[in-house]
This record gives sequence, structure tokens and C-alpha cells, in this order.
Amino acid sequence: MAKQKKKERKFGKDTVRCRRCGSCNAVIRRYGLYLCRQCFREVARQLGFRKYN
Repeated sequence: MAKQKKKERKFGKDTVRCRRCGSCNAVIRRYGLYLCRQCFREVARQLGFRKYN
């Protein structure tokens, strides 16, 4: 049997992936970032984000 191609998703969790690691969960899309929260924590300082108290 031939392997079937995955159906392309139009909405839902699997549509948006992290640009850096490819993870599907907890992706930050605001400001066009498209980074998961773990990758965001690693590169936030370089992107110009600051932590406020």
C-alpha cells in the first residue's frame, strides 16, 4: 500500500508551528513571532523584550 499524505489543516492546534523548533503547543503568534513559549524565553532579550517587575 502507498503511504497517504496528511490532510492539510485549516484550523486547530496543528496549523501553527514554532519557527524555531517546530513544536505545535503554546505558540505565541502576537507581533508575528510564531515561537513556542520555550523558544521565546531563550530569544526574548535579543528581540528587545524586557521583563518588568
